[in-house]
Amino acid sequence: PQLAVLKSMKGVGPGLQAVLASYLPELGKISGKAVASLVGVAPMSHDSGTMRGKRSIHGGRAEIRQVLYMASMSAMRHEPRLRDFYQSLRARGKEGKVAIVAVMRKMLVILNARMRDAQGG
Repeated sequence: PQLAVLKSMKGVGPGLQAVLASYLPELGKISGKAVASLVGVAPMSHDSGTMRGKRSIHGGRAEIRQVLYMASMSAMRHEPRLRDFYQSLRARGKEGKVAIVAVMRKMLVILNARMRDAQGG
């Protein structure tokens, strides 16, 4: 019943709800940055001294990431806020996959906040 609040976002279906319920019990209990890092969609730096490396994602819970990818593809088509976010990233010159991962992260942070608000925390 607590996961019903997630369906208010277009792109979130029973598959994503089930995966979030089973693989991410921390949803709504930790910060947006922490949940993005836990799932593995937060950009990690590869810096050393004066060298600035390329940011990439790695680690985290791959099961959630795989389902979240497909959900974000649907959300980019039907959720106006995420569609505009994706298009603005592409207009600024970001690569397609980089923009999709950014949408995945934004979607996860929004879902985390909705769960937090629904739980009263």
